[in-house]
Amino acid sequence: MRRVAVIGIGITKFGEHWEKGFRDLVIEAGKNALEDANVQGEEIDALFVGAMSPGLMVGQEHAAALVADYIGLNPIPATRVEGACASGGLAFRNAYMAVASGMHDIVVAGGAEKMTDLDTAQISTVLGGAGDEEWELFQGATFPAIYALMAKRHMHEYHTREEDMALVSVKNHKHASMNDYAQFQKEITVEEVLESKTVSSPLKLLDCSPITDGAAVVVLAELEKAKKYTDTLIEVIGSGQASGQIALHDRQSITQIDATRVAAEKALKQAKVTHKDIDLVEVHDCFTIAEILALEDLGFFKKGEAVKAIRENQTYYDGSLPVNTSGGLKGCGHPVGATGIKQIVEVAIQLRNQAGKRQVKNAEIGMTHNVGGSGATAVVHILKRIK
Repeated sequence: MRRVAVIGIGITKFGEHWEKGFRDLVIEAGKNALEDANVQGEEIDALFVGAMSPGLMVGQEHAAALVADYIGLNPIPATRVEGACASGGLAFRNAYMAVASGMHDIVVAGGAEKMTDLDTAQISTVLGGAGDEEWELFQGATFPAIYALMAKRHMHEYHTREEDMALVSVKNHKHASMNDYAQFQKEITVEEVLESKTVSSPLKLLDCSPITDGAAVVVLAELEKAKKYTDTLIEVIGSGQASGQIALHDRQSITQIDATRVAAEKALKQAKVTHKDIDLVEVHDCFTIAEILALEDLGFFKKGEAVKAIRENQTYYDGSLPVNTSGGLKGCGHPVGATGIKQIVEVAIQLRNQAGKRQVKNAEIGMTHNVGGSGATAVVHILKRIK
């Protein structure tokens, strides 16, 4: 396996882009990434694009070919990767493996989704396809309901409070308020979260990630070749992927996502680091309870103990374990195919010391965690700044 570095990053602002289409978002993020990497189109060997459901959302299938065409990368191989909300993270993993294997030297990984063309009910149905349609969606259980069940059980077993979940949202909005590409740039209070409309008890509107448009793109290169393009090397030192039961009722525990645990163990083993070495982590907080579950399943805390760190503000950008400095899915937005790449972009920004007001002090190693559905797919990456 060859060593691999991220040499370029590009991202659109996340939010409601009524004036732009799917291809416009990809072109913008792709152009930014290629310029940041200082590479020309003819130097790129392959392209992987994460997109969950562009056919249902905007009527456009064959998304990777579209991207290659419109950002000027023909005739390189272009492949769409789909893993529900983990599509972006999986696209990055495939790009990483393509370079690490020696098959290619410079590869682009992107993710995009244009969601606001559909109304909330339509999006809920599309996203419901990331679970077990026959046993969940067709019975009326959309993802807010699925995660509400997980939250209720966590509250029962570990005495987690609705206020604890609200604290996650407050923290992520605080981070988003300092992030120019975030969808929501306004701070909120615990009271506002608790008083927001109930979506599926105990989850309120402000416990849920929004419907979002956006795209993110990164460029990867073999480490020695990367030195030609940048003086700030961000190496991918660990990559892990795992799968689990797609339906909630088939799991031994609904307060644990086994795929997250296994993917994290694989990534940490490959990276040869421990949890204490991680300076920041971007986790998949599609709902506030999901951030709590992630911190426990990734191994940073034992079951039931993540809320103590949250109550003590340890997960803020200036705390002992900064979590979701981008604002996470909740504050930054969640264009599902782009989220996994956005997480890589945020970690790269932090490791480059370019995050401004939300900068994590002395950040050298960062982790990303991207989940498909309610936990049937999980992918974890660890990146390190090479001095």
